[in-house]
Amino acid sequence: MANNNNPFSMSTMLNSLQDTEKKNPAVPPPPPPYGVVTLATPPGYAPPPPTYHPCPCGFCDETPSQWMFRLMTRSEEEDAAYPFKEFISKLSKTDLQGIASLLTSDPDYFLAIARNKNGSNRLQRLIGKSDDVDELICAAILYRFLHVMTDKHPSYVATRGLRVFAGKKKEFLCEELIRNALLIARDRHGCVALNEMLTDLDHPYYRNQLLDVVAHDALSLSHDASGNFVIQHALKLNDPRTTRNVALSLRGHCIDLSFKKYGSYIVERLLDANESVAVVVMELVESDGDRLMRLARSEFGNYVIAKALRVTQKRMARVELFRDLVQKLMPFLTFLRKSRGSNIADFLESVREN
Repeated sequence: MANNNNPFSMSTMLNSLQDTEKKNPAVPPPPPPYGVVTLATPPGYAPPPPTYHPCPCGFCDETPSQWMFRLMTRSEEEDAAYPFKEFISKLSKTDLQGIASLLTSDPDYFLAIARNKNGSNRLQRLIGKSDDVDELICAAILYRFLHVMTDKHPSYVATRGLRVFAGKKKEFLCEELIRNALLIARDRHGCVALNEMLTDLDHPYYRNQLLDVVAHDALSLSHDASGNFVIQHALKLNDPRTTRNVALSLRGHCIDLSFKKYGSYIVERLLDANESVAVVVMELVESDGDRLMRLARSEFGNYVIAKALRVTQKRMARVELFRDLVQKLMPFLTFLRKSRGSNIADFLESVREN
């Protein structure tokens, strides 16, 4: 559809930009700090004549990069008059590649668009349009991988890429994800993106590697404000191998975690699984009596102990663990009645009556 003789064509605009950039080679700037949005004209870029504007809409004083930024980030109301979806549907494969080349020509420029909610949505629309487009977007994601993964809207672009990319592109993305998994897990936006990728990753080899990295560092992540959500999510996947690995990493630390809100959620998850229930209950049974009583009377720990009693009572294979835990708790019955551990006291009394 592109006509190189038409001064308003997309190809003319892109060719003009590329010719200018060849004369002024770009040197990528250092990454901006996390959370700082910077929009810079691609280095070495000089605006082409106004007549090269791709759309006769009255904004012919804009450069191609400025016009593209406005196109990518404008509001949904503005987009309704000139839908982005319709715009890209009319482009040739060559023009689509040119658009992707412009969007990814400068790391700051790409990141600024991706940090905008609408920009992120439209970048996601471009993914999967052609292998050449995917190559360029994948490279842009990898270039600023940590910045992309630890920012809310850019991380959606990376997540979309993981779902759609194939072959080497997916492998490169997975390798970078594994290499930076722990840094990403400890970020408030990164932990959400990592959980999405743990769910969606359909490559068994890389998925197992990623889960192994998370499980191996489960102790430090469990104590982290963001990382604990990754451990919770990994356990929700009900993967026996991962559950065992997390339990091994947390063995001897389950009581400490149970005193904390989110840590107690992790321990309760371990109690749900056959692969890990014994690790938690054995730690409770072998603990110092005073420490166990404090846990039973604590705000979050009482739920852990109550759950440990319930799950071991219901499982015939765990009857010995159940009996040992009851015997360990029974001397503290009086102290538990008028505390946060009253639910445990009620349970113990019902067992004693039977």
